[in-house]
Amino acid sequence: MSIPASINPPPRLLMGPGPITADPRVLRAMSAQLVGQYDPWMTDTMNEVMGLYRQVYITDNQQTLLVDGTSRAGIEAALVSLLEPGDRVLVPIFGRFGHLLAEICRRAGADVHTIETEWGQVFTEEALEAALVDVQPKVLAVVHGDTSTTVAQPLEGLGELCERHGALLYVDCTATLGGNEFRTDEWGIDVATSGLQKCLGGPSGSAPVTFSPRAVEVIESRKSIEEGIRAEGDPVSAHPIRSNYLDMAQIFDYWSERRLNHHTEATTMLYGSRECARILLQEGLAQSWARHDLHGRAMLAGTTALGLEPFGALAYRMTNVVGVHIPDGVNGDEVRAAMLEDFGIEIGTSFGPLHGKVWRIGTMGYNARTDAVLQTLAALEAVLRRAGHRAAAGAGVDAAYDLYGTAV
Repeated sequence: MSIPASINPPPRLLMGPGPITADPRVLRAMSAQLVGQYDPWMTDTMNEVMGLYRQVYITDNQQTLLVDGTSRAGIEAALVSLLEPGDRVLVPIFGRFGHLLAEICRRAGADVHTIETEWGQVFTEEALEAALVDVQPKVLAVVHGDTSTTVAQPLEGLGELCERHGALLYVDCTATLGGNEFRTDEWGIDVATSGLQKCLGGPSGSAPVTFSPRAVEVIESRKSIEEGIRAEGDPVSAHPIRSNYLDMAQIFDYWSERRLNHHTEATTMLYGSRECARILLQEGLAQSWARHDLHGRAMLAGTTALGLEPFGALAYRMTNVVGVHIPDGVNGDEVRAAMLEDFGIEIGTSFGPLHGKVWRIGTMGYNARTDAVLQTLAALEAVLRRAGHRAAAGAGVDAAYDLYGTAV
């Protein structure tokens, strides 16, 4: 058997809906040497990471930490730990990732109720309250920004609605944290989960999560440890959490000063997660939100100037992903392939009812910058012209330049 060459990926500018090109500083941090998981330096670093992500989430939640795994591991850990078999959960679906939340809740044995709206639209507060009254769920599980549709569900007021109707509010902010305004405590969010590979500018593989005291109490009430090592007096639920690896009660103990062994911490991902948060906070949350908004608007202006019709309700557009209709007569997959092969730039297609109809172009994390936007627009124009779609030469880049010139 021949031995393959060492890893040498081709140069790529990842301008799709994620993952994105990782910040070189994050990759450098991840090259640091390992230490033991109970080394004092390691446990101090874990505590430091908790403090950094409290600032990122804008929360005082003690239980703000990392789940070792992709963003989906964080989602599943939260939902399987919150929900017991038979618990009612309400999932508003406005894109692919609402369907994912519903699937995970069903696998947890929950009684799942959904409401749906057209992809590209969001729910009114009145519609959500009517559903809460009708379903009376234990948990309202909602996606903040659904990259499949490029729109974001407004969250302000939902925490108050949930408190009024006795529900916990869970939010999947995988695609928005760091690039769109997100205020955990102020908005009354009980649980939020995210990932590094979008606006946080890192690789997939670690899921920053945060849990309110109310959510922690629900999870702790389900604590169940093997009989031989159960601490005297620990409560045991009739419905223990259905996962060992994703059991948040045990993960809380692992990240606490007790350091109860649960798994071996993914040290390299811890380093990367720390650097993602450090870079973001060094820039400033408000500044990062504004940067994502600026470059997202520049991409929208440029694609519009190229004659591409925006997709979705622009009033609710995520700052970090632009959706555009694929022009009639243009093969969307061939355009994406030419962008990748000829220019080394990746843009995204979409899913479900939008497959083959919409491109999704991201401006997030390390790639929310002027040169990345201009390169993408110039390449897209060249490929579109070869595909038979005509636009004024330089129109996309000029529109972006104009927006940058007038931005305040």
